[in-house]
Amino acid sequence: MVRVFLFLLVVHVVLAALSLIDCLSAEKHQVRALPRAVWVPVLLLVPLLGPAAWFLAGRPASTGRAHPAAPPRRPAAPDDDPDFLRSIAESARRQDEELFRRWEDDLRRREDDLRRERDLGPADDQRDPDRTDTPDRRPDPDQTS
Repeated sequence: MVRVFLFLLVVHVVLAALSLIDCLSAEKHQVRALPRAVWVPVLLLVPLLGPAAWFLAGRPASTGRAHPAAPPRRPAAPDDDPDFLRSIAESARRQDEELFRRWEDDLRRREDDLRRERDLGPADDQRDPDRTDTPDRRPDPDQTS
């Protein structure tokens, strides 16, 4: 007898949860027979018969199709909006073009500096960067010879 009682209790809890979720997620105009404010206490307080009544009489009427046609909705999040994604892509493309243009300008300037240096020849006061006795490159005090 205890097993039957536990089984009925589990069935009641599962059916009550499913019917309550279904009732609360249905649109207001889709709830049949009674207002939603009446269905919720019936589902919670009338064991087994409340959820059965909801599924038989209160549940939104089925349209006969597996998925009812819903009107197209606007995206809920910005990353679902194609216009937003297009604007991000356009902004990234402009930033990339600007960065590429600056890199080209910098490369062109460096090439011009190298050409000018090569045409003029190295200045006499320039120091060899590989020499360690110049003030520009001091030997590392941690290194021992």
